Amino acid sequence: MHEDKLYRAALNGESDNVGELLAAGADPNQVSEGEEEGLPLCAAAAWDRVEVAEALLAAGADVNGRESGGWTALHWAATNGHADTARLLLGAGAEADAATDDGDTPLTLAARRGALGAVRALLEGGADAEKFDGDGDTPLDIAADWVGVHLESALLDQIGQEGWEYVVARQFAKDGTELVTVAGRSADGSETEQVQAQRGHAAVATLLEDASGVYSPVERLVARALAHRDTDEDAETWWVVADSLGKRADDETYEALARLCVSEDAREREFGVDAIAQFGVSEDAKPYLERTLPLLQRMATTESNPQVLRSVLSALGHQGDPRGLPQVLDIVGRPGHRRTMTDAIALADVLPPDHAEGLALLVSMTEDADDEVRDWATSGLASLAADTPEIRQALTARLDDTDLRTVAEAARGLAERGDARAARGVERVLAESDDEYARGLATEAAAKL
Repeated sequence: MHEDKLYRAALNGESDNVGELLAAGADPNQVSEGEEEGLPLCAAAAWDRVEVAEALLAAGADVNGRESGGWTALHWAATNGHADTARLLLGAGAEADAATDDGDTPLTLAARRGALGAVRALLEGGADAEKFDGDGDTPLDIAADWVGVHLESALLDQIGQEGWEYVVARQFAKDGTELVTVAGRSADGSETEQVQAQRGHAAVATLLEDASGVYSPVERLVARALAHRDTDEDAETWWVVADSLGKRADDETYEALARLCVSEDAREREFGVDAIAQFGVSEDAKPYLERTLPLLQRMATTESNPQVLRSVLSALGHQGDPRGLPQVLDIVGRPGHRRTMTDAIALADVLPPDHAEGLALLVSMTEDADDEVRDWATSGLASLAADTPEIRQALTARLDDTDLRTVAEAARGLAERGDARAARGVERVLAESDDEYARGLATEAAAKL
């Protein structure tokens, strides 16, 4: 009986109840019986109950335990697009390429759903991008078949029945792609059915092409990016494609992107800039810098579209070359320019330590009304090689900021300069913040003190 209760508690995400049942002797590997048959870990994975899954694993749940049909918890996480749970399971030893009785792997299931986050987690966890499913299709075959398909219509075709009523709902999934749900019910309300998919197939196909060594023409990839520019929450597909092209680091691709930068279409120019900004860039090399910097400097003068100009600003910062400073100052100083965190990031990235005008502007950004602008400006100021009373004073002023990430950045900058005032910021962050990034910075600053 404990086991049935444990399954239901896991399904509902009742962490405290799960803990109590496990402490009372419930077996985390016992299949529940009755109407809700299955393993507690699979139930938690199917509904993205990360905390519950952690508790079950700690209590000895078999991470590769199988339900009927050969389904494991990782299959359930993948088919429902739950990247966080997938990462947890993979870290606990889940078999990345385990097949169900029908031959489906976690990766083929995630690719079919269009679950960008889950596909990325599986690839990072060692999943085989070329392993076939039971029908002989690779994950790439599956994702590519969905690219360009009208998702709502395809889902409706899966459950469509004469006389039923249907509703389509759209929201963003955790990975930023659009989640489409089609729900139907019979005329008398006695029967219901629901199917879901994410509009991430273009990004998934791009990731899988890279993982499988499949070359896709630049034009095809650009079309994917442009088609999804306003569909994803934060242009996820756009950036997946830009990153894929940037890794190619060959002259042919570079020239294709350079042509986009002078296109009559503003969206093509925007994508061209975003992709070329990181083209061939690695930790210790920027082989296209001497071609990219003049291109961006020219665009800073000729570009009139605000969104493209913001991409140019970001790209100038990404080059990290002080020769781009005049153009950065020009763009952020134009009448009507709306300040964002991109201003602070770009300015800090190209600012030499002895440039008074640029330093004064960056300091002013640390006092901006917008939390993100202050945070990034403070981070940039903290990272400068220079150490002056003006910089220390500006950082000290941020120790009382309402945004604790900004406080953490300021404390880091002061600690790196051997300034004992950093301790006040460290104490605030560790006492008041539960943000892992901020606490990590504070811990780093404390160690340097």
